[in-house]
Amino acid sequence: MTSPVRPALLLLCGVTLALLLAGCPKRPMMSTASAPAPTAPSPTVSTPPISPAPPPAAVTATPTPPSVTPSPRAPAPAMSPKPSEYAANDALKDIYFAFDKHDIRPGEVKTLEKNATWLKAHDNSLLLIEGHCDERGTAEYNLALGERRAKAAMNALVSRGIHTGRITTVSYGKERPVCTEHTQACWARNRRAHFLVKDR
Repeated sequence: MTSPVRPALLLLCGVTLALLLAGCPKRPMMSTASAPAPTAPSPTVSTPPISPAPPPAAVTATPTPPSVTPSPRAPAPAMSPKPSEYAANDALKDIYFAFDKHDIRPGEVKTLEKNATWLKAHDNSLLLIEGHCDERGTAEYNLALGERRAKAAMNALVSRGIHTGRITTVSYGKERPVCTEHTQACWARNRRAHFLVKDR
């Protein structure tokens, strides 16, 4: 009769042998990535959040009025008398000019002297001198020439003692001819300074 211990012993030996042959199972190699050692957190300065600057308030600048220095009041310019207020007087004679000239010719000096004598005797009269031209030349040119003729006549009277405050000048250029023929004689009559007067 076999002893019951023997099979158990055989089994134990077989298991031990099998374990020795097989050896201890190795653990699988695991590569673990080691995280870097934690560093001490750098101190953070707590800066308050920057809020956007509010838009500038609309400034309504009240303009400062410039300092005005009161100046003495200039007298209002005197109103020039209207040519229609003047009338011809037989005592005052026209003077005549050469073509395209405004110089007083020697033959006209006596007429100017007589006109000046009458004006001195009638110092309550105001004088209007009209400058006229013949038809040749442009309207603009003749207006300027007529003005020079009227001024030349005025200066001649002023030099003979007539006050400038009594005299007004106007130019009509070639617009008011006394003669409308296209001749030298007619043109000579239109190149003139014409004198009119009115009471003050």
